[in-house]
Amino acid sequence: MLPTVVLVGRPNVGKSTLFNRLTRSRDALVADLPGLTRDRHYGRGRVGDRPYLVVDTGGLEPVAKDGIMFEMAKQSRQAVDEADVVMFLVDGRAGCTPQDAIIAEQLRKTGKPILLLVNKAEGMARSKVTAEFFELGLGEPYPISSAHGDNVTEVVEIALESFPPEVEEETSHEHPPKLAIVGRPNVGKSTLVNAILGEQRVIAFDQPGTTRDSIYIDFERDGKQYTIIDTAGVRRRGKVDEAVEKFSVIKTMQAIEDANVVVLVVDARDQITEQDAHVADFVLQAGRALVLAVNKWDGLDEHHRDQVKRDIERKLHFLSFAKLHFISALNANGIPGVLKSVDEAYAAAMAKLSTPKLTRALIGALEKQQPPKVGRFIPKMRYAHQGGSNPPLIVVHGSGLDDVPASYARYLERTFCEIFKLKGTPLRIQFNSSKNPFEGSKPKPLTEGEQRRAHRARIRGRKLYG
Repeated sequence: MLPTVVLVGRPNVGKSTLFNRLTRSRDALVADLPGLTRDRHYGRGRVGDRPYLVVDTGGLEPVAKDGIMFEMAKQSRQAVDEADVVMFLVDGRAGCTPQDAIIAEQLRKTGKPILLLVNKAEGMARSKVTAEFFELGLGEPYPISSAHGDNVTEVVEIALESFPPEVEEETSHEHPPKLAIVGRPNVGKSTLVNAILGEQRVIAFDQPGTTRDSIYIDFERDGKQYTIIDTAGVRRRGKVDEAVEKFSVIKTMQAIEDANVVVLVVDARDQITEQDAHVADFVLQAGRALVLAVNKWDGLDEHHRDQVKRDIERKLHFLSFAKLHFISALNANGIPGVLKSVDEAYAAAMAKLSTPKLTRALIGALEKQQPPKVGRFIPKMRYAHQGGSNPPLIVVHGSGLDDVPASYARYLERTFCEIFKLKGTPLRIQFNSSKNPFEGSKPKPLTEGEQRRAHRARIRGRKLYG
């Protein structure tokens, strides 16, 4: 197994900046705002030819007894329990604080190897910036700069020197399906993630905007590998004021693009809103397979349930291809059905469709319903083949297909989905018209002999017809 390096410390000491540098990514949100990171965030780092796992954690507030800071601290302690090496970051410009001393005492009790990193030390003398941190009793403090990369490689090499060189196993080229959980704030996305994983892996708190970043988590269920993505809630554009929240929304949009299947979570105890429809439309425009989960279904009376079903039919009618599930994430009711639909939607999105079968399906659709006349001509469709997956793309070849109506394209989409049993994924049709090979070409000039023959033919014609 790869050694696991966990980054801990007070809020706003630069843990996420260091995480992004170690993983050579921008996966963790970074801003000059305490408490931005809240859940454990895993990534892969490498120094030389040595790979390792790195875990970013939320700010550790050792005195927090309840609320969101307490939940963040609990996540950090769980990460430390998993660690092979703990990198304890402190702020070299703020100096040693009482909270640093409390965290140091807690970390000593774990018995884990600990490296004390004095961050934000760029441009400062080593002896001066580290002097006061010796009192924490964690050995020699190492000055670094997460933002500029000063001494970062050196401290990682020190952290890994006690571990044997890791031989990476050859991994399969097949990637597990990525499953993004999306929806408005406070509809139960993080609770659903925890219910699927069977543990309190991400913070689920009764407060809108608890999740700020997109958290990727690998897991296995019933022998199948998945990557689940917990995302931030998407509010209406007019209500998104905070710069951090805007970046959270961007991260959610990127997660949808990156996913294979999206589970859209809506709140049964709230109305199906226009924002639910906007999020659903973005998923549809991205072409992602979709499962619709109506959460907080438990405890509703029949009248309320009927009203929710009518609202879904009226406001989310364009998601008719998606499987609908009524669940309770808090009580883990309906979770197996959601995962079964995820598997079906993923299989449909990645289906391989042969050209002969597609062409036969196209001919059958044409026999039932010809495309309407466009101008003076009826479009001629000759054959079809698959042009891509996730979503499936069917390319139809023929002539005069430039102006085929959208209604007929939808008819073909429904036909292909029914014939090939594609459930849970949108399907796209692309029309390719063959071009006239002589269009735009100039006639070749006649040879001298051809000109004489043409002249004689014109003379004969005048004699015959006057």
